[in-house]
Amino acid sequence: MEDNRTNKLVVKDLYKVFGNNPKKAIKLLKQGVNKDEIFKTTGMTIGVKEASFEIKEGEIFVIMGLSGSGKSTLVRLLNRLIEPTSGKILIDDIDITNLSDKELINIRREKLSMVFQSFALMPHMNIIDNVSFGLELSGVSKEQRYEKARIALSQVGLAQHEHSYPDELSGGMQQRVGLARALANDPDILLMDEAFSALDPLIRTEMQDELLTLQSEEQRTIVFISHDLDEAIRIGDRIAIMQHGEISQIGTPEEIINNPANDYVRSFFKGVDVTSVLNASHIVKKNHSTIINKPSFGIKSALQYISDFDEDYAYFIEKNGIYIGLLTVDSLKEQQKIGGSLHDAIIKQDSIDENLQISEFISDIAEHTFPTAVVDEKGKYKGTISKSSLLKVFDEGVENE
Repeated sequence: MEDNRTNKLVVKDLYKVFGNNPKKAIKLLKQGVNKDEIFKTTGMTIGVKEASFEIKEGEIFVIMGLSGSGKSTLVRLLNRLIEPTSGKILIDDIDITNLSDKELINIRREKLSMVFQSFALMPHMNIIDNVSFGLELSGVSKEQRYEKARIALSQVGLAQHEHSYPDELSGGMQQRVGLARALANDPDILLMDEAFSALDPLIRTEMQDELLTLQSEEQRTIVFISHDLDEAIRIGDRIAIMQHGEISQIGTPEEIINNPANDYVRSFFKGVDVTSVLNASHIVKKNHSTIINKPSFGIKSALQYISDFDEDYAYFIEKNGIYIGLLTVDSLKEQQKIGGSLHDAIIKQDSIDENLQISEFISDIAEHTFPTAVVDEKGKYKGTISKSSLLKVFDEGVENE
């Protein structure tokens, strides 16, 4: 499905070279010399090479890769905590690589906030002062910054802790404070660098849920750095996989799982539980017969129609495509004997929403004798999923391991 949202952040041909002659390094890269050889011969390190991508407004865009892949360098380039060597970074069509220091500070205040892996809280300040500290540096009055800080603390569930100090809070609570501080200036774009990786698994999952809840209530554009594939799949609308400073592939979790660009990307997704990633729309089939509800069509016609398709059943739908139920040869013949109608022969077998993940409906499929109808959000029939199609998904998952 085409995404018609506006591009919020656009990166074009972005490079970062650490060293004293970056232009020479870029020239060598374009000649096909790899980064290891460049470091060996020049001492310069390629942090990011030719990165180009677009991030939509309200999207959670996850950048992931192994240690040293360039992901943290890339996110710091996006707000110029690290200066790019070349390329463009456009926020709302403004190229921030050309901005003066004063203009850049204004962009950071108005549009960008960052959450780091380390909580970076000031131990001598209470929580509300920690959250409002950035606003204080921006010259916002105490009354206004406290008001914004309280809203942010409420958003992360810490309204009652504004007078506490960091050492009185758990690690998960401290990270919530860090998130609240980033939210306090109401940023358009939230940059999160391994923000939850220092937390234990249970707290990390809670923070992911917190982020998704916040996103559902007030959508922001989020760039999330992670080395955790489960985390990336769980929260990301799209994922960018980095290797050696380059972006190997960008896509939705499903797109990357189904069509990995290379062995490096494939290795990331080796052994992934596809049932928690793919949804009903990815495995739905449209090869079963359907009967349209119309006055002229009765039980005898339905039986003839089903037999023409050499089937024992068909799916009954309205003229506008809305799914009604299942008709079987047995249910039709039973009603034919007692003078019933076509509607009396309907078997009310529950349908599946096309957006449900496979893991959420496996048990339903197992309980049904016939393939289960799949519908869209309006209840329109999209096709069916059978036990055999589910088994095929599992077989393919095993083959990928």
